[in-house]
Amino acid sequence: MIVGWLAVVPALLVTLILVFLPGLIALRGVGMRGLALVAFAPLLSVAMIAVAAILLGLVGVAWSPLSLGSVLLVLVLVGLLLGRLLGHPTPEPPGPAGDEGRWLLPVGLAIGIVLGAWRLIAYVQDPAGISQTNDAVFHMNAIRFILDAADASSLHVSAVIGGSGFYPAAWHAVVSTVVAITGGQIALAANAFTIVIGAVIWPLGLAWLTRCITGSRRIAALAAVLSPALQLFPLLMFQWGVLFPNALSVAMLPAACAVVMSLHVWNGNDRPVASWVRGVLLIAVAVAALALAQPAALPVWGLICSVWFTDLMLRVRRAAVLPARVAIIIGVWLLLGFMWYALAQGTGGSHWPQFQGKFESLAVAVLNGQLRIPFAWGISILMLVGLVVAILTPKLRWLAATWLCLTVLYVLVASVGMPLVRNVLLAPWYADPYRLAAFAPIAVIPLAAIGLDRVVGMIVARLPRAAVIRSWTAVGVATAGVLLVVMLRPVPMPAFLEGTFDAESRYLTAADTYLSTDERALLESLGEYVEPGERVIANPSTGAGFGYMLSGVDVYPHTWSPPRTAAWDLIAERLRDVGEDPEVCAALKSFGQPRYVLDFGPGEDAPGRYLMPGMTDFADQPGFELVTERGDVSLWRITACED
Repeated sequence: MIVGWLAVVPALLVTLILVFLPGLIALRGVGMRGLALVAFAPLLSVAMIAVAAILLGLVGVAWSPLSLGSVLLVLVLVGLLLGRLLGHPTPEPPGPAGDEGRWLLPVGLAIGIVLGAWRLIAYVQDPAGISQTNDAVFHMNAIRFILDAADASSLHVSAVIGGSGFYPAAWHAVVSTVVAITGGQIALAANAFTIVIGAVIWPLGLAWLTRCITGSRRIAALAAVLSPALQLFPLLMFQWGVLFPNALSVAMLPAACAVVMSLHVWNGNDRPVASWVRGVLLIAVAVAALALAQPAALPVWGLICSVWFTDLMLRVRRAAVLPARVAIIIGVWLLLGFMWYALAQGTGGSHWPQFQGKFESLAVAVLNGQLRIPFAWGISILMLVGLVVAILTPKLRWLAATWLCLTVLYVLVASVGMPLVRNVLLAPWYADPYRLAAFAPIAVIPLAAIGLDRVVGMIVARLPRAAVIRSWTAVGVATAGVLLVVMLRPVPMPAFLEGTFDAESRYLTAADTYLSTDERALLESLGEYVEPGERVIANPSTGAGFGYMLSGVDVYPHTWSPPRTAAWDLIAERLRDVGEDPEVCAALKSFGQPRYVLDFGPGEDAPGRYLMPGMTDFADQPGFELVTERGDVSLWRITACED
């Protein structure tokens, strides 16, 4: 398996350069240094790439590595100019007295990155594997559309399925650029970005957030080591859905919170106006990155920052007189409510029912076993210790409150069926428990790191050089624990409504998977049999949904969901009778008169899947001519409607 993943190295390196280099250069010019610089760089880079795509789309310039590079160069120069105009803030402050070990944090980050990458690789297994999920059909085909249309704008990418309007396409812009630069497969580039999201961006952001919370390099290092320990994130977002944009947005969320909590670094007394402008710009970058990756992270970002800010305003009395502080707090929460409601109105409401009792959902959240995932006993015990420490430490109480808020959101989505709750409060996530459960580690991991630090500290307190021993012992214990989880524990994907688990990775292609081995082989060879510009029609509830992505041929529909029209319903039921039923030809004409059809079977009757009995068994039917076949799947020419 490891040898096979060597093929991902070029795409991985290009992805790392794209996601880190522009942000590193611009932020260094603004004055960021150290962990803050490295952790926040992906947010600026992702925001710049997504904004560049929108700008190029608006002016009609083709999307390419050259055009993107030109816009990025201009944006980086603007950042450097702003840095010179606004001046540099004070450097990142050192850790508190006794915070030892300059190498401790880099070592912790390295361990977290390696373990996180291994966990993702061990699940995906095939470096060119395609997630066998409904949403993957849209995301993969969207990449092909961007490459064909030379347009990665978030305002235009939904045209792949005939739509219009805004769709967050930061993830798609990055992956399409990697494909364009490397010339590799779309799936391979997507999997490379998966590693960067889950094993690099995520631990860096968590470490920075934890350091902002605690002021300790040691605890930040522990958070980095523990970052891949929970299945809830990052792994679950690459199992369920598949939710690539959500994964990118959640991975950037810790750094987006940390930049707000470190605003004191940007608010020096020497140039207060410049300092505030710098702070506002950094927050704007965080918001843009989250919004253009997946706006569903914005309410949680606002919630975490509001809880932190409320605690700060109530605890730091010199900030302002009490009435003014209360007014500011109310204003912040009203702003959060407005943003939350606006995002709720932009979705389709609730798509999922409740499935657990209130006490059961609370219990599984405490044990980090949401969605019937096996309980994470070790992390949960450390988290509970961390909760006790946080409650007893005034400056950390807001973290305990944040954990409670995220837990309440999960309890609501799992156990409350009230329409107001599901269609408004939970609407930004379609009342999807998978999406909401993925936010829990943002609070759980820092709490577990605090708990582990306290436990190890109590054990070694009486030993000579206790501080040094405490640091390296804690890192060693965390590494050993996560290693056991990553190396020995299986990570099946839970289907919470059915109460079942996947038998294997959803990225593996086999004879009986959604995209079967024969289906993939035929789709990859379609260009040999279908003339340029011709459309192929197919049942998207089979592997044919990936046809456009794998072949570049216009295999319609480009998504997992078929058109909801009477014409399509007629085709789904009676296409095989086209030689005897002229109404079918009229229905085909409404979809561009496709001259080919794929027979990948009738589909399936399951959530998000459809049976289409008329789109199979064309042998011996008048009006069809066999073009080619692979195993039990085949490509047919529709001759009945030819003039």
